[in-house]
Amino acid sequence: MTDSSSKSALAIHWFRQDLRLSDNPALTAAVKVGKLLPIYILDDQNSGEHKMGGASRWWLHYSLTALNKSLQGKLRVFHGDATEILPRLAQETGTKTVTWNRCYEPWRINRDKKILTDLEHLGVEVISTNGSLLWEPWDVLKADGTPYRVFTPFYRKGCLKGTAPRKPIKVPENITFSDDKGTGAAVTISDLSLLSSNWDIKKSPDWVPGEKGAQDRIRYFLDNGIKGYNKGRDFPAAEKCSNLSPHLHLGEISPHQIWYSLAFQAHLLESGEDLDQFQMELAWREFSYSLLFYNADLPDTNLQKKFDYFQWRKDETALQAWQTGNTGIPFVDAGMRELWQTGFMHNRVRMVAASFLVKNLMIDWKEGARWFWDCLVDADLANNSASWQWVAGCGADAAPYFRIFNPATQGVRFDPKGEYTRKYVPELAGLPDKWLFNPWEAPKEVLDAAGIVLDETYPAPIVDLKTSRQRALDAFSDMKEKQPS
Repeated sequence: MTDSSSKSALAIHWFRQDLRLSDNPALTAAVKVGKLLPIYILDDQNSGEHKMGGASRWWLHYSLTALNKSLQGKLRVFHGDATEILPRLAQETGTKTVTWNRCYEPWRINRDKKILTDLEHLGVEVISTNGSLLWEPWDVLKADGTPYRVFTPFYRKGCLKGTAPRKPIKVPENITFSDDKGTGAAVTISDLSLLSSNWDIKKSPDWVPGEKGAQDRIRYFLDNGIKGYNKGRDFPAAEKCSNLSPHLHLGEISPHQIWYSLAFQAHLLESGEDLDQFQMELAWREFSYSLLFYNADLPDTNLQKKFDYFQWRKDETALQAWQTGNTGIPFVDAGMRELWQTGFMHNRVRMVAASFLVKNLMIDWKEGARWFWDCLVDADLANNSASWQWVAGCGADAAPYFRIFNPATQGVRFDPKGEYTRKYVPELAGLPDKWLFNPWEAPKEVLDAAGIVLDETYPAPIVDLKTSRQRALDAFSDMKEKQPS
C-alpha cells in the first residue's frame, strides 16, 4: 500500500458488514478506480429499533480498530444518517464512484435505495456487489419462481443444484489513499461510544475481533474442530463449534472463504458427514437471509399467522429470572449466564433456553429475540429472527410447537459430565452428576453435602417442567380453536 498515486480518480468504499480487506469485491472495485477513501458510518437513525445491541457494539469497536490498522489509519468514521452523510461526502470530495457490498436487512435495503437514487442524481456511479452471501436470495427460488419455505429443499435443490459460490478473491494490490479532503465531519472510533460499561468487561478472553482474528479462528477450527463436528457440535463442553459467527456477522471473514477453506480440507476428514453438516450450518444462515428478504416483517410478525391467536403470558419476574440465569433449571441457567458473561451461547443450549422461555414459561418469542439481540456478539437480524420463530413453532420450516425440549434430560444427554453446567453454575459444582440437572429432586442429605439450600444458594425452579409443558400444549390447542374458520 502507498499514500501517493498518479491516479486522479477517487472512489469511496463504504464498509458495512464487510470489515475485511480480503475477498471484498466492492473494495477491489473501488481500488481499480483510483485513489481510495474508505469510510464507515454508524447509522443509528435509519436502523431504528434494529440498531446494534450492546454486545455487537462492543465487538464493532475492536473490529473497526483492527480494520483501521489494516488501512494504515486511513479509515474515516462517521456517525449519523447515512442518507445525508454519503451524498454530502461524495459532493465534497468530488468522487464519481461509490462502492459497497449489499446488505439484506429491510431497513438497510430501503435506506440504500434512497442513497443510490440521490447519488445517481449527483452523477455518481454506485457499484454494489455481493460480499456477504453464498447465494443471492433471488437466485434460489422454486421452479414456480417463489421462495422456499422449507430448509432442506432450499439447500439441496435450490442452493446445491444452482451455481457454485464464487471463489474468494485476494486483498487488492497497490491500494492508494485519498488526501482526505472533504472528511472534516469524520469522528474517531472512540467518539462512537461503542464500549458500554456492561460489555467492556464481559467478554471471552478468546475473542479477537478483526480480520486476523477471524483467519486465526478458522485455522484453529480446521485443525481442531471440524473432525467429529457432526456429533460433537451438540456438546457444549466439547469445543467443536467453530465460533466463527461473530466474525461472519460483521464480515471479518466471508462465507466464501469459509466454504472453500472447508472444501480444501475435505480430503483430510474421515467422514464426509462433518463437512456436510458444517456446510448446512452456513446454508441455514443463507435460508434465514432469504426468509428475511422475502418477509420484511420477520423480526416482529409470526410467519405462521395462526400464532397471532396464541395467548402469550406476561410475567416480568419470570422473564428477568430467565435473562439472568436464575430459573432454577441448571442447563438453562448455564446457557443464559454464558451469554451474559461472554456475549455468546452454544447453539444446542440456545435451542434449549429458547424453548424454555416460549414453551415452559409461555413468554412471547419476541422478548427472547430482543434479549439475544442485545447480548450476542453475533446478533444477526436474519438468524436471530428466523431461529426464534423456528423454536417457537411459528416460523418457516419450524419445529412443531409440541416439540418441547426437556432441559433436564437435555443436560444429561449433552453435558453428561457436567463440565459446561458447573462452569457457569458453580454453586452446583458439588452435586453428583445424577442430580446436577434436577437438584430439586435430590435428597436433602445430598444437597446438604454439596452446600446447597434451594432458594438460598440456588433458586428452586420457577416452574414445574411437566406441568408447564402441559400448559403450553393446552394453550396450543386453544389457539387452534380460536382461529376463524
